[in-house]
Amino acid sequence: MRIATANAYDNTIAHLQKRQQELAESQVRLTSNKRVLRASDDPTAAARAERALAAAQRAQVSQRAVDASRNAMTLAESALGDAVDMLQAVRDSLVAAGNATYTDAERKSIAEQLQQYRDQLLSIANRSDGAGTYLFSGQGTLGQPFVDAPGGVQYRGVGGAASVASDEALPMTVDGHYAWMTAPSGNGVFETRAVTSLGSAWIDAGRVTDPAAILDRGYDIDFSVTGGTTTWSIQRRNPDGTPDGAPVTGTYESGKAIEIDGMSFTISGAPADGDRFSIEPSTGSLSVFDVLDRVIAGLKQPGAGSGQVTQTVNDGLRDVDSLLVRMQSVRSAVGDTLNRADAVSDRLGETELQAKTERSNAEDLDLVEGISDFQTRQTGYDAALKTYAQVQRLSLFQYLG
Repeated sequence: MRIATANAYDNTIAHLQKRQQELAESQVRLTSNKRVLRASDDPTAAARAERALAAAQRAQVSQRAVDASRNAMTLAESALGDAVDMLQAVRDSLVAAGNATYTDAERKSIAEQLQQYRDQLLSIANRSDGAGTYLFSGQGTLGQPFVDAPGGVQYRGVGGAASVASDEALPMTVDGHYAWMTAPSGNGVFETRAVTSLGSAWIDAGRVTDPAAILDRGYDIDFSVTGGTTTWSIQRRNPDGTPDGAPVTGTYESGKAIEIDGMSFTISGAPADGDRFSIEPSTGSLSVFDVLDRVIAGLKQPGAGSGQVTQTVNDGLRDVDSLLVRMQSVRSAVGDTLNRADAVSDRLGETELQAKTERSNAEDLDLVEGISDFQTRQTGYDAALKTYAQVQRLSLFQYLG
């Protein structure tokens, strides 16, 4: 077999270039710490790595959504805490307003203080997250969710809550209508009201004595004073307002409980002839701002009798207590959301770590194996260079010369 010198040189250079390329690829794998640089290196491992990368990216996107929800709920929890503190201050002022020795001017001063609390509560209800989203806007609003209109504060948002765009159902806002406008009226079962009070009588919030006997009815309590004797008459009302059966009557004693249909309430003071009180089923329509507006108006009324003042204060304390329960309930729900966000964040962190581990197992290089492979290829390349140097000197022209 005849081997030309040029052919031998070409074959040797081709082998050198191949070894040099293998050495360069080994060096790239070593410096990048990647065993799979292209899908053609290991199609199966490349597919595993791509799936793991997609899973890690999904976890990262979900984590950003969870962080956004956590930040919004942290601000909402803080706002609700401020509202609870403010309502507690309102309650303290109402207790002070019940002082029988206060003059009209002193009660008016307390009413002005309550007006400031009311304005601060409105500011809290319209608090934003600093990025243009209102914390209590529900499912969205074009502007501030609470508007101070002539007829009272109105809610312009959409009920419910907006959620983050991820697989985890975490809220970005709080349902402001539920939190601020729909606390249960009265004691949660029925509501006592003073309809006409010309004397000094007032009615308390009442209590339930027999839940099974409660009827979905309204009641009118009328007083009659004849010959120094005061009597009361309770007339049940049908839902359409018509009388329901014969009235129940009794002799009035101040501070003595009156019971009817599983309900007990107390009327104290000296009612005048023709005074009327009523009992209505409780509704979920108690608004923070309406309550304060009624209390402020009642305390500002000049020449109000002791019964009217006591009624205003007691109704205000009853309603504020209901509002406090609602606020604390919503605050607890927001706290539960924060705890859930922490749990979701931990789970997403584990998912991302698992995906990164899977990707590393699929495409990362074993450093010990990589260093050994690099050294082996380097040794082979050095040997090929030395061989080529020896073969190059075996040219026929060197002998002919």
